[in-house]
Amino acid sequence: MLMDTIMRLWNLLQGTYLIPLAIILSTIVFYLVANWLFKIVIKVIRSRIKHTRVSYELMVWPFRILVSLIALPLLLHYIPLTPAAKEFFKHTVLICSIIGFVWFIMRLLRLFEQVILQHYSAKVKENESARKIATHVSLARKILNMVLVLIAVSGVLMTFDTVRQVGLSILASAGIAGVILGFAAQKSLTTLISGIQIAITQPISIGDVVVVEKEWGRIEDISLTYVVVKLWDQRSLIVPITWFIDRPFQNWSRTSPELLGTVMLYLDYGMQPEIIRQELEQIVSLTPLWDKRVVKMHVTNTSDNSIELRALVSAANSSDLWELRCLVREQLIEFIKRNYPGWLPKVTMAMEQNKPSDKV
Repeated sequence: MLMDTIMRLWNLLQGTYLIPLAIILSTIVFYLVANWLFKIVIKVIRSRIKHTRVSYELMVWPFRILVSLIALPLLLHYIPLTPAAKEFFKHTVLICSIIGFVWFIMRLLRLFEQVILQHYSAKVKENESARKIATHVSLARKILNMVLVLIAVSGVLMTFDTVRQVGLSILASAGIAGVILGFAAQKSLTTLISGIQIAITQPISIGDVVVVEKEWGRIEDISLTYVVVKLWDQRSLIVPITWFIDRPFQNWSRTSPELLGTVMLYLDYGMQPEIIRQELEQIVSLTPLWDKRVVKMHVTNTSDNSIELRALVSAANSSDLWELRCLVREQLIEFIKRNYPGWLPKVTMAMEQNKPSDKV
């Protein structure tokens, strides 16, 4: 009697649950082995590329989900379910597989972007080609992400029979629908096209120094719809991408970060320009802020009571130029106050005394 019961249980397990149980155990073993191999691969890559701080952990969860979804269709085939329930779970697994695969590719693109940006991070601030490469990579990833999301949404919707049938009927009137959607989403499409145009023509790149709305800053991020400008006081200015297509702006580092700057002085007519010029050359020669390209002094204008002097200096980038201009201005003023205080502008006033009127 006991043996008959054991045999019936064995036959039940063998016919209904043995194969699913074997698939579950095989899936667990496969998951553990794949996860172990994935960690070994990450460790090897990190040992080969020691100078980059790339977060490879971005790939962990997408990889685990893909591995888990591999055996689920086989498991559903052998689990005793009603046809409706089995069809529902198969449909759910298909949708999860599409989303998981697209998520895996998007994370892989982000990882690739981090590797490229880490490689060029030391050159981005001063190297024009490095800034262009960083901008191309960043915008290319965002465009590809948008395409992948559209593909994923389309793939998920096409798994539904009703949507597929409706899609075929809509396809017949795609021309009219396209015109209607074009008018409805005209501004959004213009913004998107502007983002793609920025990526191709590149009037701005990540790391460029720009002046927008009379605000000085550096391009921190470029998306398909807006640009983030990091201002000098650490504020972030969010500018629509269409601004850089439709309106003029200043780009101080598009071809080279090297710049020229001026320092204006207003002195008395009794000053001697050659003495100021020699002091200017002495000042810039003692500071590493000067890039040894340009140092000049000119008398550029005159007024009723003063002479305008313009000191022209050069620096390797906008930050150094600002510091150099402030340094030159401070030291020239101190030099004149200490050695030639009579050269400072003076206001001369002449008062005419009224003559006494003759008495009649």
